[in-house]
Amino acid sequence: MNYTDLTERMLSRKEQYSGPLFSVHTDQVLLPNGHTAAREVVEHVDGVAVLPLDERNNVLAVTQYRYVFGRTLLEIPAGKLDPGEDPASGALRELLEETGAVPETFLPLGRIIPAPGCYSEVLHLFLARGLRMESQHLDPDEFLNVERIPFDEMVHRCLNGEIEDAKTVAAVLKAKVQLEL
Repeated sequence: MNYTDLTERMLSRKEQYSGPLFSVHTDQVLLPNGHTAAREVVEHVDGVAVLPLDERNNVLAVTQYRYVFGRTLLEIPAGKLDPGEDPASGALRELLEETGAVPETFLPLGRIIPAPGCYSEVLHLFLARGLRMESQHLDPDEFLNVERIPFDEMVHRCLNGEIEDAKTVAAVLKAKVQLEL
């Protein structure tokens, strides 16, 4: 059956948790067919991620331990936006903090919605080129290693499932298409 209006309308909201990074609430919603359902929502601050390419077409990737998954992951530099911060400014800040890189060219790769079923975060993706290296400025609770990996190898690792981080996969594959146009 096709519906002309797929909108779910909130009937009530119950706050479950509120913290500095995210909050959780459960909404009762009216469905298009007239029934009701519960929707659990994680309201998360938006974030940024940068695919930095050096003069030899290597990606400056970071490896860091991800507690939730109990292992290290290979990712592109990324982080959360500060309140009111412009995505490009936040991305440049995160790139410098995590890798020490400052780009000559900085291009948007679009936005992605990592988990639209329950998670409100929007990630803004960027491509950085013409990198000048300065010093890292890691947060006190941030521990990571920076690696230079050939871009074509990153593409291969994304396609074969070796890299599972959604923002990294999206940025690498978007850049692959953009760079070939």
